[in-house]
Amino acid sequence: MTSQTPQQIIEEVFKKSQGTKFYVLAPMASGKKGEFLAEFQRWAKKGFVKAKVDGKMIDLDKATKLAKTKSHDIDLVIDQLILKDSMKLRLAESINTALSMANGRVMIETLDGERVSYSLHSACPECGFSFPEIEPRLFSFNNPRGACPTCNGLGTIDLEEEEQFSDGEVGGKKLDKVVYKYKGKKTSDEDDEEGEEMVLNDCPDCHGSRLKQEALNIRLGGKTIAELSDMGAVELRDWVAQLEWKAKDQLIAEKIVKQILARLDYLIRVGTGYLSLSRPSRTLSGGEAQRIRLATQVGSALIGCLYVMDEPSIGLHPRDHHRLLDIIGELKDRGNTILLVEHDEDTIRYADFVVDLGPRAGILGGEKMAQGTPDELAANPNSLTGKYLSGEIRIPVPKERRKGNGQVLKLLGASGNNLHNVDLEIPLGTFTTVTGVSGSGKSTLIIDTLYKILAQHFYKALAQPSPYKKIQGLEHIDKVIDINQKPIGRTPRSTPATYVGLFPMIRDLFANLPDSKLRGYEPGRFSFNVKGGRCETCMGHGQIRMEMHFLSDVFVTCDTCQGRRYNRETLNVKYKNKSIADVLEMSVGEALEFFRNHSQIYRKLETLHRVGLDYMTLGQSSTTLSGGEAQRVKLSKELSRRGTGKTLYILDEPTTGLHFDDVRKLVELIQELADQGNTVLVIEHNMEVVKTSDHVIDLGPDGGKGGGYIVATGTPEKVAKITASETGKFLKPLLK
Repeated sequence: MTSQTPQQIIEEVFKKSQGTKFYVLAPMASGKKGEFLAEFQRWAKKGFVKAKVDGKMIDLDKATKLAKTKSHDIDLVIDQLILKDSMKLRLAESINTALSMANGRVMIETLDGERVSYSLHSACPECGFSFPEIEPRLFSFNNPRGACPTCNGLGTIDLEEEEQFSDGEVGGKKLDKVVYKYKGKKTSDEDDEEGEEMVLNDCPDCHGSRLKQEALNIRLGGKTIAELSDMGAVELRDWVAQLEWKAKDQLIAEKIVKQILARLDYLIRVGTGYLSLSRPSRTLSGGEAQRIRLATQVGSALIGCLYVMDEPSIGLHPRDHHRLLDIIGELKDRGNTILLVEHDEDTIRYADFVVDLGPRAGILGGEKMAQGTPDELAANPNSLTGKYLSGEIRIPVPKERRKGNGQVLKLLGASGNNLHNVDLEIPLGTFTTVTGVSGSGKSTLIIDTLYKILAQHFYKALAQPSPYKKIQGLEHIDKVIDINQKPIGRTPRSTPATYVGLFPMIRDLFANLPDSKLRGYEPGRFSFNVKGGRCETCMGHGQIRMEMHFLSDVFVTCDTCQGRRYNRETLNVKYKNKSIADVLEMSVGEALEFFRNHSQIYRKLETLHRVGLDYMTLGQSSTTLSGGEAQRVKLSKELSRRGTGKTLYILDEPTTGLHFDDVRKLVELIQELADQGNTVLVIEHNMEVVKTSDHVIDLGPDGGKGGGYIVATGTPEKVAKITASETGKFLKPLLK
């Protein structure tokens, strides 16, 4: 019920009740227990004569106690009248009195028992349920006015593993599943690998919508704001565009709808039309987040600005590149300057001016190799990028495709998110790429469904896979490895050298030196995380944090160890005139030469070198690695292991952040894993990688609800001939 003013109530009653005999009542109690004698006496002293108690009229001066344990309905009789034109003033006085006595509520009851309730509040006149003022804050889960009080607007509840609940209930609410929090096993005192994924449960009250029930009771075109937020941008734009308005509503909605459609159009143009508005920002890739910010800038219509973007094409299918480039061109044409850090060939060719840095990465880079237009870059012999642009260096197409080992892994009836009962077949012993336009369902099919099924099967993981019917062929593989871009460590103490098992070997080497034997030093002495060998002033950090109260904390180099992390006694032990701190400051390339005569250490370093991480120092904190670097460290770790030939490797867009030359090296490593008999499954948009695979599985035909189907499968040559495949259109010219 909507709220009314006293004047509106008076006018409505006056209009409806002309010539009718009726009571004006003030609802004082509804279904409440109590004796109420004190209330009866108080009302009588104020001059009121009668009340209606549980349907019967009583005289207040003769009232007695009511049954204390029973529920009662009590209405105070304010007036009884037959309405005529001359009695409008009396009606107004009676209604105002009732409103003041009953906290903004009044009841009109005819002699034959017909009752009509009115209220000054947005409340149900029968049960008294109040409704807050309808304002924008009511529809925001980031504001207390709109946030679900059970989950505080998060949409999920968070239960500790130690807490025990009977029958899967929390606060009397039934749960579909229980949430667990747990950490992964640590392989050494300083290793800090990924914990496993935490399973969250939808809030039992808002069911994941994150809003109060009051907000969810308001609908536009038959849909709640939560239902609209769950639509993809393309679907929502089409829905809003077809809304029909009444004449009076059209005046209000016209400008708002125009703005909504414009913003949705920008989201679609930057290639994020498949994203729903309710999608949590933490689940967005770096490229998606950046393109969304770009969409807001297009709508702002600013001029004279410098826009700096770091690889905005990440995660974008080639079909959608032109939309992104059109928007970048639109910003430039307004009089803005666009500065991009990019590896994508189409984007580089679109640029007006290119600066090429090199010759390699890390300490081996930092020089300007060439600059100019894309054509000038292609003609410059100093530019490695230019050689790929000119075609002087290419990633070759394999002369023949692997047929596989004859075994197949089948996933039947996958229906998570936008998947439409998909049947997936992966030929084992091959290098297979999963492609498709952005939002077509690749990650849902491979990561959220297939990988989680395999993780449950092999490792008893708790993460629940997306819905599916059946999986076949598990007996043909012995393990699954997900080489993703998640951080390899959560604290600054974690290092890539520890993650790949390199640092323990180096500590063992130092512990076996004569000086260490003489002093009784064990390998733990050379860990900066363990008492004894580390600098105790900075606890092995090399830096001391200075709290700045209202400002960000400042880190300063430790005065005692000068940032070297170890105490003087530990640093006095040297191998080839290098202390343990000196070794940690070496790059992978330098360490490769330094440890050339130590086969085990050299082998670990050589795999880091092969994945293109020559520039990374051994003691670099894992938290400083990009997602692509973390993924290559994981790949290095797998390459250094002795494989069984029955492993399934899953890589999600491994070319993110890679130069043409790094992509070539990555392809060589993937081919090596497949040559060993393993199955490598890669989710990828980079056509240079797709063209080198043995088998392609293409999803589409579009993103969001327009996707979720397998539109093409087979060798790259076969997919290139399928007209329904967007990927095939871009593969075709690369295979000639």
